[in-house]
Amino acid sequence: MNKPSACPDVRVTLPVKKCDMPELSFKILRTVEEMMPYYGIVIQMPYKFDEATYRNYLEQMIPNGYEQMIALEADSCVALAGFWVGVKLYCGRYVELDNVVVAAGHQGRGIGKQLCLEIEAEARRRACTTALLDAYVENFAAHRFYFREGYIVHGYHFLKRL
Repeated sequence: MNKPSACPDVRVTLPVKKCDMPELSFKILRTVEEMMPYYGIVIQMPYKFDEATYRNYLEQMIPNGYEQMIALEADSCVALAGFWVGVKLYCGRYVELDNVVVAAGHQGRGIGKQLCLEIEAEARRRACTTALLDAYVENFAAHRFYFREGYIVHGYHFLKRL
């Protein structure tokens, strides 16, 4: 008598989400004049400020090493991320990604992934050994994205308004 197999050979085919990776070019922005035209993407973040405030922030940040990288599809900016290069005692030379924003209507196409990879490649060219970033506690989509990209939770970022 044939006994049924304890583990039958069952194969399940799951649908695969196809993600056509768009062809992008990348550009680093280093001046207020280069960054201001992309204010429309920056304000898609959850916190809001007017253009004058944005300009004022950039004027203070850029002398401290702040740069932006934009992702262009054809000639249209579809994503933007700020970044800083520095040195910390706990991790050495690092790149910090700051405010990664994919323009409305372009999420889910792999653009954020490509932008982050391009910033990481730029960081390696600048001899960085670590990439770090902050993500809001309630931004679960960002958490999933960064975990998938190999980031780990290393600590807490505390904030106290003065």
